[in-house]
Amino acid sequence: MIKIAYLASKVTLPGSPVRRSDAFEHDRMMDALRAPFADLGMEVIDVDWADQTQDWASYGAVIIGTTWDYWDHAEEFLRTLDKIEQQTQLFNSAQLVRWNSHKSYLKDLAEEEVRVIPTLWIDQIDDAAFRNAFEALGSDDLVFKRQVGAGADGQFRLSPTDPRPEMPHPMMVQPFMPKIQEEGEYSFIFIYGSFSHALLKQAKAGDYRIQSTYGGVETAITPSDEDLADAAAILDILREIPLYARVDMLRGDDGRLLLMELELIEPYLYPLEGKRLGRMMAMAVRMRLG
Repeated sequence: MIKIAYLASKVTLPGSPVRRSDAFEHDRMMDALRAPFADLGMEVIDVDWADQTQDWASYGAVIIGTTWDYWDHAEEFLRTLDKIEQQTQLFNSAQLVRWNSHKSYLKDLAEEEVRVIPTLWIDQIDDAAFRNAFEALGSDDLVFKRQVGAGADGQFRLSPTDPRPEMPHPMMVQPFMPKIQEEGEYSFIFIYGSFSHALLKQAKAGDYRIQSTYGGVETAITPSDEDLADAAAILDILREIPLYARVDMLRGDDGRLLLMELELIEPYLYPLEGKRLGRMMAMAVRMRLG
């Protein structure tokens, strides 16, 4: 049986005293992967990415999973991935993850004519930068997000009259898009370039954040051909085929989808909405192992 490491974190591993409220998503991923991988001669073991005692060479491959604290230890995380990749196969690759770990990858995709939400990049938010953001984006309703982060951690929805919260990290700023409340956010999951499943994520009443931590709900959908084509076209731009990718999109005023995030690092892949996910991942990893 070939051992496959599934990188988790102190905040997602079972039994952890600091486990996140949404760590049940880690359990769902492990439940989805174990049996299909075992059927193909592989054992999936969840481990803390920061565990310095791990012998990475003892694993046939390492999959980046629920590493949901990496943004607070970004450089250490990236160094660890480099170390892992020197000893075994890593999915997704360290190079791809390094690029995707900073939201400025959206600039690169925009240059490739991907439709993205207008974004202002501010490395230090002071009073002047805060005031100027509303004028620059022509909106009185802005969302401030960390340039390195995930899961709405350190995120704020603000108006010009709101007091400026402490934002010690470089931030990206976008106009609030009402469609997130009116319709929701779409996620398209691809495994080694092949479409697996899609879903619509909707926030609870009165909120705009679609993550389960904030009461968001997910519904499996069959996307239109046009929507799926828009999502798949983004992956065609990449220089390598990722083991997994989640394309998060929001509908624009013209009815076409806009890219919100291209998740290539540690996304939850919604196995309950995609029953083929575990089998597809197992087959893709087995093929990559040779």
